[in-house]
Amino acid sequence: MRSDGSAWNARRWQRSAGFAWAGVRHAYRTQANFRIECWAAALALGAALALRAPLAPVALACALVLSLELVNTALEATVDLVSPERHPLAKVAKDAAAAAVLIASAGALLVAAGTLLPALLRALKLS
Repeated sequence: MRSDGSAWNARRWQRSAGFAWAGVRHAYRTQANFRIECWAAALALGAALALRAPLAPVALACALVLSLELVNTALEATVDLVSPERHPLAKVAKDAAAAAVLIASAGALLVAAGTLLPALLRALKLS
């Protein structure tokens, strides 16, 4: 039983997951940064696997960046809907959401440097 008293429903979950994947597909089709980040994540995960580096920190960093990019996309769409004209607060909201993606991306680069670089140096026998 769920906290609201109803039983778990596979059909409801599948429908909800379908909506979520529709959001991912929309972002991939319409957001150039999301496409770049998806390919960067695939590259980073592939490098981690190839170098036998710890996968979890790389996967978590990738998931964080991609998730925040999706939140940024959702926030931008919402702001555009409620405030189609330019407004200083709309700019603050959009800039702050973009900043969250930027900070997560910088953190992901630090994870890559700390996780993948040592594994690459070991593979190349430079350390």
